[in-house]
Amino acid sequence: MKIYTKTGDKGDTGLFGGGRVPKNHPRVEAYGDIDELNAILGMARSVEMMPRIDEVLVPVQRDLFSLGALLATPHPEKVKQQLEKARIDDARIAELERAIDEGEAELEPLEAFILPGGTPKASALHVARTVCRRAERRVIALAADVDVPPIVVIYLNRLSDLLFVLSRVANRRAGAGEVTW
Repeated sequence: MKIYTKTGDKGDTGLFGGGRVPKNHPRVEAYGDIDELNAILGMARSVEMMPRIDEVLVPVQRDLFSLGALLATPHPEKVKQQLEKARIDDARIAELERAIDEGEAELEPLEAFILPGGTPKASALHVARTVCRRAERRVIALAADVDVPPIVVIYLNRLSDLLFVLSRVANRRAGAGEVTW
């Protein structure tokens, strides 16, 4: 099978489970941002290996594949099946919250806004955080028109918090200071 199919040459794309929409459709924008976030997390994992941070990010990347599939599925019954397959539920949100709490235990409390930056790993995690926030906004926009399970927005909201904490942890572990605003 070739990677190019030519089916999108006129500006539309096929959805998971059937149907075609323009490539700038809100559904495609939402799962496209999820895909971009996943790629940035892959980049973040590839720089300055930090085992505990990377151990947290691998399952997140798997989650993001599942969320992308869910968002690319226009049929409610198939959405339900994708959500069950993804295992993104309250227990998964609790896992993200535990990872946030573990990271915060290593950090000094924030007393000011910090400028994104520091080490390459921390910087990549800051970029991932901003893409996560954009994905969250796109999913909320999509949810205004179609049924999107609320857990998707909750997951992205919690993930952006986790990415912020992990960026700070990466800087701390590397001995890099934070620049306040």
